[in-house]
Amino acid sequence: MVENNEENVKEDLELPLVDLAAIVKATDGFSINNKLGEGGFGAVYMGTLDDGHEIAVKRLSQSSGQGFNEFKNEVILIAKLQNRNLVKFLGRCIEGEEKMVIYEYMPNKSLEFFIFDHAKGNVLDWPKRFNIICGIARGLLYLHQDSSGYMASEYAIYGLFSVKSDVFSFGVLMLEIVSGKKNRGFSHSNNGINLIGQGWRFWRESRPLDLIDSCMENSSVLLEALCCIHIGLLCVQQNPEDRPSMSTVVVMLSSESALPQPKEPPFFLKNDKFCLEADSSTKHKFSSTNDISVTMLEPR
Repeated sequence: MVENNEENVKEDLELPLVDLAAIVKATDGFSINNKLGEGGFGAVYMGTLDDGHEIAVKRLSQSSGQGFNEFKNEVILIAKLQNRNLVKFLGRCIEGEEKMVIYEYMPNKSLEFFIFDHAKGNVLDWPKRFNIICGIARGLLYLHQDSSGYMASEYAIYGLFSVKSDVFSFGVLMLEIVSGKKNRGFSHSNNGINLIGQGWRFWRESRPLDLIDSCMENSSVLLEALCCIHIGLLCVQQNPEDRPSMSTVVVMLSSESALPQPKEPPFFLKNDKFCLEADSSTKHKFSSTNDISVTMLEPR
């Protein structure tokens, strides 16, 4: 059955089928020294092929629960999504119980590696950060997909997903890039709110620039950074209909037109209770029905 499935994959895809032995050799037998990270899909390894080509190998974990057909469908989908703002997909390896996808290796590490470390954050000045924001926006405009961990409130609480959930994810990421702080694990010492909540507090108190990463305290970048904070808050609105589309976000990032005022976004407290605090003293708190918190972040 597996052999027949493998033959079907060869017919379905016009992509290189990389030999398992070549992958094992390239990754030094999936050495821990070559391991780049691990996510819901499985572990990711860096490797070097005999021709010197550096690759990143995503090895499907047998505990992931993903069957062969699901894997095949995912590979077919990924293969169709080629864009200059997306990592290039090079091929796949399917042998026995092993299922892997191969991408080009990105040697400059992850965005998280730089922006959440104050010393390394100096490497990414504002022009670089803004270029990253714009590139991600263009990539999302091309590709709308679920970003596990950057969950909008309607997904965390009710299990609902839409392209506007991606907009929420992008808004969280924008605030992280501007501030150099993670939404997950961020907790203001006085009130226990996360990064979204702190960003809103600064905005409401007319001091949004207090959110900016201290390594970027340069007057020449403040206006552009303020615009990104503004757009970020628009993206994380509680009501999906209040969030801009990604096409609108791309336009906002490239123009100087007036932006609508954001409403108060949802945020989470230390005890993972969803909180929406209106300008009045009224507070509404909801427990997550599926134990998922908006503050969870799982970088890709």
